[in-house]
This record gives sequence, C-alpha cells and structure tokens, in this order.
Amino acid sequence: MSYPEPKYFGETGEVNAHFRPAAHPAELVFANGGSADYLATGASTDGRFGLYQWNMSARRSGPDPHFHKTISESFYILSGTVRIYNGVKWIDTEPGDFVHVPEGGVHGFRNESGEPASMLLLFAPGAPREAYFEGLASLGDMTEAERKAFFIEHDNYWIED
Repeated sequence: MSYPEPKYFGETGEVNAHFRPAAHPAELVFANGGSADYLATGASTDGRFGLYQWNMSARRSGPDPHFHKTISESFYILSGTVRIYNGVKWIDTEPGDFVHVPEGGVHGFRNESGEPASMLLLFAPGAPREAYFEGLASLGDMTEAERKAFFIEHDNYWIED
C-alpha cells in the first residue's frame, strides 16, 4: 500500500482549514429528539468522505440490517450505548468503540438503551447522505414504490427476514 497520487501541487501550502465550533447548531433535528450534525459533507471534502455526528435521543431508534454497494460506513461511539449489527449479531458498543463496515457489509445500528447516545458516522467516499437523512422524515408519506426508489437512490439495500 502506498500513498495516493498528489492532489495539491503547490510549494507553500494553502490556508484552507474549516473550523466548526462545538456550539454550532445541528443541521437536522428529528421529531424523536435526535439530531445530526453535518461535520464534513461529501460536497465539502470534494467527495473524499462524509463525517456526521449522529445524536440519538433516549427513544428507540436506528435502521435495521442493510448494506451499501458504493460506500463504506464507520462508527465511532462518543457517548451512551449503541447496538451495532455486524452482519452476524447485534453487539453493544460504548464510548471509544469503533466499527468499520466495508462496501457490501451487512450492518445496522440502534439505540435501545433508554438513554441518549451519540456517535460519529464516516462514509467513504463522500456520498450525498444529507438528502438521505433529510428524506427519512418523509418515508411515511411515500408509497411503497417511492420508498423503494428512495432507498435505491441513496444506496440502501435492506436485508429481508
């Protein structure tokens, strides 16, 4: 394994860091009290990755087992207990735990603890996950065909029981 080809060819570097203060309000607030912070979108990283802070309320929430064909997904637990499906079984993860799921890997996550929980979600490459997150609130208003098209558009393939 070697370093990728250079993307910057200057000799002096650039001033182009992006700072997001901790007090920045969440970009998305869910009806159940959870929220999502868009720390680095695929658009802001030139498609290299997307990084989000996913904040779950004490209410049960999270997706059932599924996989993605085009993106990997990684989880880093910040607070609380998050159950993550590793393709075989549900495991309880806690602050400091990390899970990486390559493309095609079956996974899911949920908060069943009765307490708030928070984690970082890293998608690589940086797909436009914001439209997926924001569209979740409208799932109940969609027909079955519209839901299926929505999930395919956003690279979510559910595992049927």
